[in-house]
Amino acid sequence: MSSTVLKELKDGILLLTLNRPEKKNSFNTEQWTAFAAELDAAREDDDVNVVVITGAGNDFSAGQDLKDAMVPGALHSYRITERAVIDFDKPLVAAAKGVAVGGGATILFHSDVLYVGESLRLRLPFNSLGMAPEFACSYTLQALIGTQSAAEILFTTEWIDAAKALELRIASRKFKDEELLSNALAKAAEIAQWPLSSLRETKRCLKMAHKAGIETAIKIEHEVMDKLAGGPENIEAMMSFIEKRKPNFRNLKKKPV
Repeated sequence: MSSTVLKELKDGILLLTLNRPEKKNSFNTEQWTAFAAELDAAREDDDVNVVVITGAGNDFSAGQDLKDAMVPGALHSYRITERAVIDFDKPLVAAAKGVAVGGGATILFHSDVLYVGESLRLRLPFNSLGMAPEFACSYTLQALIGTQSAAEILFTTEWIDAAKALELRIASRKFKDEELLSNALAKAAEIAQWPLSSLRETKRCLKMAHKAGIETAIKIEHEVMDKLAGGPENIEAMMSFIEKRKPNFRNLKKKPV
């Protein structure tokens, strides 16, 4: 097991903890791969009825580690994780506090129950990175909160705090940070007591209506990511992050192809 993802199994509940707290649990290639492997293993393990995901330290996840983004295999490992989350067929409970950005936010939209801490700061920064939506969030966010609210969040890349996440119904409930994980685990225990076969079929019933939309979103998002990644806007965004300055996209305008 990779040290970047910790796991603990008890009474049918598998707790997976993203464990790069010094990097706000941002995903590098190792962590993407390890997280996907743990989900795939949990899917096949009949001792696991429910998976709970959370982050070590003060944050859930700052998303892709931008310093690791250009490492060979980074995109492949991300897409393996994307598929593992989308195909996961058991109840998924998430407990998120602190920063939840990019992939660290869009994963949450695939959870069946999302509890957030009062410190939550969620952001979908794709336009600011010269990119476009990922992890099927161009569909899942609309399904959660409606088209106009989703468009507003995606276009502006605004920060969403815990109160607004609850108001928009992105999250089910919010708690004090120190009470967040215990409440998520308590909810998982309520779920885990029931037969695994029933839980799987219930999830299939809940998700089937969204399957076509998610797969369509994944297809177009991959096309867009492949087109924009490494382009001038994306490079400017990455360099400005590394150099700790505000990006300037004004001289990079061009018609889409």
